[in-house]
Amino acid sequence: MKRFLLSFALLLAAGTALAQKPTSEPQATPYYPAPPPELAPKTEQGMSVDGLTSPLAQDQAKIARTVIDSDAEAELFANADKIAWGRYAKAKGEKPGTVTVTKGAVWTVKGRLDSTAPGSEGDYASIEGAVEKITAHHVVIRGEVAFRVAKIEDGALCKMAGELHFRRSGRSHVWRLAGGENPCDGSRELFDLVYDKPPPAEKKPAARRG
Repeated sequence: MKRFLLSFALLLAAGTALAQKPTSEPQATPYYPAPPPELAPKTEQGMSVDGLTSPLAQDQAKIARTVIDSDAEAELFANADKIAWGRYAKAKGEKPGTVTVTKGAVWTVKGRLDSTAPGSEGDYASIEGAVEKITAHHVVIRGEVAFRVAKIEDGALCKMAGELHFRRSGRSHVWRLAGGENPCDGSRELFDLVYDKPPPAEKKPAARRG
């Protein structure tokens, strides 16, 4: 009986010792802990900022020529000379802006309207781009239309860029930007390119012969 109690006491002591034995720390090796790098990581050098061009110029460069599927529409559009902006079109004292259509292998369009309506000084709308295609009642321009309105986004310049579609109805001499929602507040701007056709010359009565 004494031997049994002694053996039990020895087993219990051994178990307690094993339970209290601290976990050994991992041995240091060449990979643990990791040695510091001899040199700091190198960063790639950025590209030079010299000679950068705007995305608009790159888009225009992709157009090899203006496709004309309607000579009559092209002849009419070549005479577009004014810009009308619906936001201020009916304001007292407001005047249309000017636009120039330049013919060539690639037709270009450039113009601007500076608002002259009282209280809107400093607001303007502009267009610049290359004409991709002219079809009956439809002109496609790749470029941008920009709007600056003091009360929208604290006067930030709001731009629509890319493929712009201008459509004309019936015998009208007005090409209106399809869609035309201001990207800053969603309001419809009614941006028009206009051919202000001069009135026909007044015919003078033929002189009577005596």
